[in-house]
Amino acid sequence: MNERQSQVAPRRYWPLGQLVLARAREFLREPEAVFWVYGFPIVMTVVLGIAFRNKPAEHVHVDIADGPAAASVKTILSGNERFQSEIHELALCRQRLRTGKVELVVVPESPIAETSGQKENRPKYKYLLAPGRPESRLARDEVDRLLQRQAGRKEAAEVKEVEVDEPGGRYIDFLVPGLLGMGLMGGGLWGLGFVTVDMRIRKLLKRFLATPMRKSDFLAALMISRLIFMVPEVLILLLFSRLAFDVKIAGSLLAVLVLILLGAICFAGIGLLVASRARTLEAVSGLMNLIMLPMWLFSGVFFSSERFPDWLQGFIWVLPLTPLNNALRAVMLEGASLVSQWAEVALLAGWGLVTFVLALKWFRWS
Repeated sequence: MNERQSQVAPRRYWPLGQLVLARAREFLREPEAVFWVYGFPIVMTVVLGIAFRNKPAEHVHVDIADGPAAASVKTILSGNERFQSEIHELALCRQRLRTGKVELVVVPESPIAETSGQKENRPKYKYLLAPGRPESRLARDEVDRLLQRQAGRKEAAEVKEVEVDEPGGRYIDFLVPGLLGMGLMGGGLWGLGFVTVDMRIRKLLKRFLATPMRKSDFLAALMISRLIFMVPEVLILLLFSRLAFDVKIAGSLLAVLVLILLGAICFAGIGLLVASRARTLEAVSGLMNLIMLPMWLFSGVFFSSERFPDWLQGFIWVLPLTPLNNALRAVMLEGASLVSQWAEVALLAGWGLVTFVLALKWFRWS
C-alpha cells in the first residue's frame, strides 16, 4: 500500500469496545437504573440492619390466666426485671398468645404452697406455648426455672405443657394481610399512574380534552375501573390462602371488605396524583418507586414495624400502608371490630380524599 492509499484508507474502529462504551453511557444516564443496581442494596442493608439490630436482652412477655394463684405467680415473675406479666381471663390469654402479643401463658392449677415433701402440696402449672415460635419455647424454659426455684428445689413444681397451634398465630397468618396491603398499593400506583402517563405519551388524553368530559369524570372512571379489577385480585389471594394454608378471618368479613375498599381508594388517589403531571414513563416509574420503597421496607409487610426504633415510629405510622396492614391484621387475626380501628380508617380516608383532590387540581391533559 503506497502513501496515497494509506491517507484515504477508512479509519478502523473497535466495534466491541464502542458498543460496551455506548451501553455504559446509556446506563449511567438512567438514574433509576443506577439506584436499583447500586443504591437499593445499600438502602436494604441499612434498613434491615436497623430493624434487626443487636439490642439488649428483650423482655419476656407472659400472660397469667386469672385464678386463685394468679397474683402469687405475678409476684414471683415481677421479682425478675426480665419478665413482664399481666393477668387476664384464659380465653384472652390464648388469643394474645395466638396473635403474638405474648410468648407464653402460665395457667396455675393450684394455689402456691410451700413444699413439705408431700406430693399434694406441689404447685401445678400449665404452660401454653406456640410451637412455631422459638421465643415461646425459650420463654417457657426461663419461666419454669424461676417458678421451680421459687418452689424450693429442682422440679418441685408439677408442670404440664400444651402447644397452642391454632390458625392466626403462624407466620403465614401474619404475612397474608401484609401481602394483601402490598397488592393494593402496587395495583393502585402501577394500575393507574403508569396507565395514565402512557395515555398522555400516546396523545390519547389530548383527544379527551376535545370532548365535553370533565376531569373529575375521567379520574373517577379510572378509580372505579381499578376497584373493579381489584375484586378478583383480592378474592384469589384470600381464597388461595384459605385453601392452601387454612388462613381464616377471625373478625367480620364486611369489616375486611371495607378496609380493602378504603385501601384501594387511598392508593388509587396516590397513583392519580403521581400521574397528574408526569410526562414520561421514566419519570412516573421513578416517582412510584420513591413512594413505594419506604412502605415496602417500613410498613410491616414481611415483619412487624415495631422492630424499628421509637424515633422512626411516627414516620412509619403516617405511611398509608402501615394503618392498612395494622387494621387488616387486627380484624383478620384478632377479630377486632371496624370501630376499634377508627384511627387507621380515618388516616386511610384522609390519604384518599386529599390525594384525589390534589390530583383533580393539578391534572393536565398534555
